[in-house]
Amino acid sequence: MTSNSDFANKGHETEGGSTHGGDEDDDGPHFDPVVPLPDKIEVKTGEEDEEEFFCNRGKLFRFDAETKEWKERGIGNVKILKHKVSGKFRLLMRRDQVLKICANHYINTDMKLTPNAGSDRSFVWHAVDYADELPKPEQLAIRFKTPEEAMLFKSKFEESQNILKTLGSNVDASTLIGNCIGGVCTWAFALSSKVSEQRMYTSAKL
Repeated sequence: MTSNSDFANKGHETEGGSTHGGDEDDDGPHFDPVVPLPDKIEVKTGEEDEEEFFCNRGKLFRFDAETKEWKERGIGNVKILKHKVSGKFRLLMRRDQVLKICANHYINTDMKLTPNAGSDRSFVWHAVDYADELPKPEQLAIRFKTPEEAMLFKSKFEESQNILKTLGSNVDASTLIGNCIGGVCTWAFALSSKVSEQRMYTSAKL
């Protein structure tokens, strides 16, 4: 019969069958990596100088003018960020997991959120989007899980516009137009205030 003291004096057996004394140091071989590991690199997100004004999960769509239909652009957290120095607001959204940017544009006082096809969970707006390498005029729509989340987004979006009006720090359209090719951005800003002609094509329910 094995006493409790026998277990105390023996090492414990691992799943591989080897035994190790409880009080002994591991004197096994030590190998240095063949290639030295690089120092930890701090990854910049571009959001370091901004504070989060709104964040919620949603599904983003863009309107394809050629096919006259909505196309999904990504699912993830949509953020409204406020720059700590300039006071400007921008909308930023990254796709889940891959974190690829699917929406990135400044918010200005001329933008208008409108319900999409009467939905209480989805809003449509126009913007010059910088998600790709070149700025591009887009008609975007976002859909949230609940009407409450959608209304909070609308509230924060419009609150940011009111702050811009108060501070007089609206995004200068001429600056953005200067970064565009030809008259593309001019057309985009015209769309932000005159979109009635497009509505007949873009009111399909998401």
